[in-house]
Amino acid sequence: MRKFLVGASAAAALALIAGCGSSNATDSSGGSTGATSSAAQAGHNADDITFAQGMIPHHAQAVEMAKLVPSRSTDKKVLDLASRIQQAQDPEIKQLTDMLTTWGSAPSSMPGMDHSMPGMDMGGVGMMTADEMRQLTQAKGAEFDRMWTQMMIKHHEGAIDMAKTELAKGSSAEAKALAQKIVDAQQAEITEMRGVVK
Repeated sequence: MRKFLVGASAAAALALIAGCGSSNATDSSGGSTGATSSAAQAGHNADDITFAQGMIPHHAQAVEMAKLVPSRSTDKKVLDLASRIQQAQDPEIKQLTDMLTTWGSAPSSMPGMDHSMPGMDMGGVGMMTADEMRQLTQAKGAEFDRMWTQMMIKHHEGAIDMAKTELAKGSSAEAKALAQKIVDAQQAEITEMRGVVK
């Protein structure tokens, strides 16, 4: 029995050392070739899953908001921003979904959810409530531009908070790289939006 315990401990220690080695290599290099996919699959934690599961509906609502713009705004800057937001976040939703699939986790516990439903405010991370989305849908022209920009700034700030949590607590190199991309892109868009509607 004692030999078994010692052997098991040694095996566990070796596995831990090997795991740390591959994890550190992935983190420091930002991900390399063939080892990256297996490291990304094994090297994730609960915070990575929370990030991906939370960011998917968050991005989905941003895309939903962006799709409202062409029929309600004539401001070229707002139209351009909405188009860029949709083009950036649609592929990120797919990337997040693929990561969850690789990790063996469900993309969402509520398939087919309405992202503007009450309770879908993701615990205060910038999501719009059903009432806010209804007001935005009913607005047009300059009023819509003002509301949309203010709401999207709040929405982006929530995404940045979520991404910063992932950077601090996550372990997946791919998820952390995406989180940093979200921080950089959305902070730049916030600066841009603040200049659109005074």
